[in-house]
Amino acid sequence: MMTLHKLWWIGLAFLLGACQRETQVQKSNREQILLVGNSSEPKALDLQLVTSVVENKVLSSLFEGLVADHPTSDTEMMPGVAEKWEHNQDFTRWVFHLRQNAKWSDGEALTAHDFAFAYHRMLHPEFPSPYCEMLYFIKNAKEYKLGEVKEFGDVGVKVIDDFTLELTMKEPVPYLPGVTRHFTWFPVPKHAVLSYGKMTEQFTPWTAVGNLVCNGPFVLKSWQLNDHIEVSKNPQYWDAANVKLNGIRFLPVENAYTEARAFLAGQLHTTYRIPVDMIPYMQQNHPEYLKMEPYIGSQFLRINITRPGLSDVRVRKALSMAIDSEAICKTIQRGYEPAKSFSPKLGDFSPEPVLTFDPEKARALLAEAGYPAGKGFPRYSILISGGGGRNLSEAIQAMWKEHLGIVVDIRTMDFASYIDTQNKLDYDISSAGWVGDYIDPTTFLLMWTKGNGNNNTGWHSEEYERLLSEAAHSADPAQRMRVFEKAEKLLMDERPILPFAWQARNYLHHPSVKGWHPLLLDNHPWKDISLEETD
Repeated sequence: MMTLHKLWWIGLAFLLGACQRETQVQKSNREQILLVGNSSEPKALDLQLVTSVVENKVLSSLFEGLVADHPTSDTEMMPGVAEKWEHNQDFTRWVFHLRQNAKWSDGEALTAHDFAFAYHRMLHPEFPSPYCEMLYFIKNAKEYKLGEVKEFGDVGVKVIDDFTLELTMKEPVPYLPGVTRHFTWFPVPKHAVLSYGKMTEQFTPWTAVGNLVCNGPFVLKSWQLNDHIEVSKNPQYWDAANVKLNGIRFLPVENAYTEARAFLAGQLHTTYRIPVDMIPYMQQNHPEYLKMEPYIGSQFLRINITRPGLSDVRVRKALSMAIDSEAICKTIQRGYEPAKSFSPKLGDFSPEPVLTFDPEKARALLAEAGYPAGKGFPRYSILISGGGGRNLSEAIQAMWKEHLGIVVDIRTMDFASYIDTQNKLDYDISSAGWVGDYIDPTTFLLMWTKGNGNNNTGWHSEEYERLLSEAAHSADPAQRMRVFEKAEKLLMDERPILPFAWQARNYLHHPSVKGWHPLLLDNHPWKDISLEETD
């Protein structure tokens, strides 16, 4: 139930909006500047040093890959820098033909050499790219990253000519065009990167305001930390004539209530999220603003299995079985679905529903592991980013206390520190979420392989990786899915992660925004969006 305190804030927001001659939204509609709530401050704008949705929102306005997102479909492929592409019979060799009018924002021609440079930099053993695994579909990409292959010329990236790029895969990848829509596959400007340092240097000034050279529909206009990132229309973009917005302003509002108040006061066109206890109020009073849409994502707890106690699979299963996901989805994560596995169902991929809420069995497992009624269990903490996950973490904290007799703390960090702490395995348990990068089970399963920059659990399994490899080499699409299901089952049997919900997109959105459609991947092509003036 919504408290009077929160209702008072909502009422105040409307009063504030009513007292203004013109809200920010109305002003921005006239100016065609989209106002976007973006949760947190990006770690960086170097697209080869980041991993999260927060950065993706900004980077997708600044850069474009070989293939572009479609405004209404997750599966339909749109030409991007590449005008067309073709593949051989077994989908191991792909040739992309680049458009000759593609340019960088400084007017320099964009060529296949820029893509080759981007992939070389991403995969270089001396460059700390946390998402390099996204390129491991390419022949010898992983081997080059690990130093087992010494020359990049032996990696399956070949520049045929300035406008023809050939990519050779290590195995059949029939869904490659969809994968290349992810920012890890975007080009980076070789001439701009090298003007500020070596290829393998990180956090150099090439991404600073005034320096950043990009190829997307927008260019970086300003970045004020903890305030906003603003981009403006890129006149050098090959399709600039069809870009409708003049700019976008991304605002890093970590607190969901603050963000909702900003929206209701006319300061945002769209929010990153909505507090769950505001959903009934918005459904009743302002349904025109509320969006509740399917989303290809999973919510879970990441476990550092190098910690005593947490290294025992019986403990991990006990923790998992003591989480009442039904209650969480009814009260805290409304619109979400209780997870029965880590990966959601994707087309013909149907993972076995193994996750259950079973406190009695959880207590038995914990006792079997040497912690009867929680006695002697180490006092660990749940790591969260900002304040947005506190209610959820407190609910899980209470469930473990009630059902297992154990006490955990909650540890809060800013987003960049939260990511860095997990990368260093300097945590016990962390509240996490994962959104698919493309429509295929590999987007959920590959991240738990050894050394993957998104794993950060200390767990890996040779049998798990063998199953992934078997599936990848399968010529039978149905058999491929059955093997992936076996891999999912193994992951859930080991449980280095504790899934509890399949995500939905619950957010507030202003009806003046046009060209915005529900998408499973939530990748809305910014160039297709426009704003309608309102009173």
